[in-house]
Amino acid sequence: QVQLVESGGGLVQTGGSLRLSCAASGRTFSSYSMAWFRQAPGKEREFVATVSWSGGVTYYADSVKGRFTISRDNAKNTVALQMNSLKPEDTAVYCCAASRVPVAKTSTLYEYWGQGTQVTVSS
Repeated sequence: QVQLVESGGGLVQTGGSLRLSCAASGRTFSSYSMAWFRQAPGKEREFVATVSWSGGVTYYADSVKGRFTISRDNAKNTVALQMNSLKPEDTAVYCCAASRVPVAKTSTLYEYWGQGTQVTVSS
């Protein structure tokens, strides 16, 4: 069992930055690939970024590549998403998720989910 709690969301202007954090419970955190997904109002959930269990492999959605960075600290059971150069289209609820499938990009492959944190980017 893995429980996930996100924090760090908020309201920011276009071009600003936010850092999201996801705290995980459970001693097996380092066994899971971790990812961030987001869902905007009226839209389907979409993949944002994923990181392997070791932190050595990362993948990003094209829409955030070069602006967002995912990282993890297995000693602290946390995963972070640094978001720079934010745009209004980044506005969404951001959720972290855990999967036994290495660096999966499909939400159905993720077993555990946090409640999410709201990110709003004003124009």
